[in-house]
Amino acid sequence: MFAVINTGGKQYRVSEGTVLRVEKLPADAGATVEFGEVLLVGEGDTFKIGKPYLSGAKVTATVQAHGKAGKVRIVKFRRRKHYLRQKTHRQSYTEVKVTGIVG
Repeated sequence: MFAVINTGGKQYRVSEGTVLRVEKLPADAGATVEFGEVLLVGEGDTFKIGKPYLSGAKVTATVQAHGKAGKVRIVKFRRRKHYLRQKTHRQSYTEVKVTGIVG
């Protein structure tokens, strides 16, 4: 069984046991989180598709860790104008392990 969920403005295809990194969630490590925005649930050749979300469907997961992704450099440059701006950014994430799918 698998599902497509929406969290943090992105969509993820998950199944039980899947470990994925999502946008940072306000939950402690070891806590259980519930994703209610389920777009699709499928098993084998059968699918349930929501408009836009499935009512009554949910995906539960356990928070494993919080962290920061690799550093990304941002450079703004205009030639011949003496203009150069350099910044860096590290995106925060939450690592979750999917424990159940109800659809």
